[in-house]
Amino acid sequence: MTKTFWAILAAIVAIFGVTFIFTHNKNTGASSAPPTEHIEGDSASNIKLVEYGDYQCPYCGEVYPVLQQVLPKYLNKVAFQFRNYPLTSLHPNAYAAARAAEAAGLMGDFWQMHNKLYSENVKYYTAETSGTTYNTWINASNPLPDFDSYAKQLGLNITQFNSYYNSSKVNNAIQADMNAGNKLNVQGTPTFFLGGKNIGNPATVSGFEKYLNAALANNGKVSSSKPTTTNQTKK
Repeated sequence: MTKTFWAILAAIVAIFGVTFIFTHNKNTGASSAPPTEHIEGDSASNIKLVEYGDYQCPYCGEVYPVLQQVLPKYLNKVAFQFRNYPLTSLHPNAYAAARAAEAAGLMGDFWQMHNKLYSENVKYYTAETSGTTYNTWINASNPLPDFDSYAKQLGLNITQFNSYYNSSKVNNAIQADMNAGNKLNVQGTPTFFLGGKNIGNPATVSGFEKYLNAALANNGKVSSSKPTTTNQTKK
C-alpha cells in the first residue's frame, strides 16, 4: 500500500478520535437525576437556607459548628438543606465523602453521616492548625475503611452501604447537585442561599442570625446585599 493510503487512513482515525473525545467530554457531568433533597427543620417554610458544601473543605469545617449553634434556634421556622459540591481539584477525598453521605442517606442516616464527616473535618484541621497530625478520612490514601467504620457506628449494614457507595444512583445524585450549583454560579464552598439569593458564607453566628432574622421579619424576602465570600474557591 502506498504512503498516500496510510496518510489518508491516519487522518480518518485522527478525526474519529477527536470526535470521540469531544463527545465524551461534552457528556461528562450529565445526570438525569434530580438534585438531592436533604432537609432539616420546617420543610413547608417559605424560608429555606441552602448550603452547597464540600466535606473536605476547611471553610466548610469552620462553619459547621457555627451552624450547630444557629440552626436549633430557627429550625421550627425555617428549612435547612445541604447539597453536595465537592471541589475535587482541591480535595481528592471530597467526592468519596459525598458518596458516603449519600449511601448512608439511602439507608435513612444521611444527617448522621453528614455530621460525622464534618466532625472529623473539624478535628483534622484543628490538629493541622496546632502543628499536629490527626489521621482520618481526609488524609487517607483510601478513605473507604473510615467510612465503613462510621457506617458500623451508625448500625448500618456494611454490605448494603458499600453497594450504595459504589452505585451509579449515588454518583448521579452528587452530579445533579453539582449541576444545580453550577446553574446558580456557585464559585466555592461553602456557599449559602437564603430565599433563593446567594448570601455567600456569613461565617459567624451573628452573620447567619442577621440574615435569618431579616428574612423572618420580611416574610422570606432576603436583602440583595453583596454576599460574604469566605470560602474555598474553585480553580
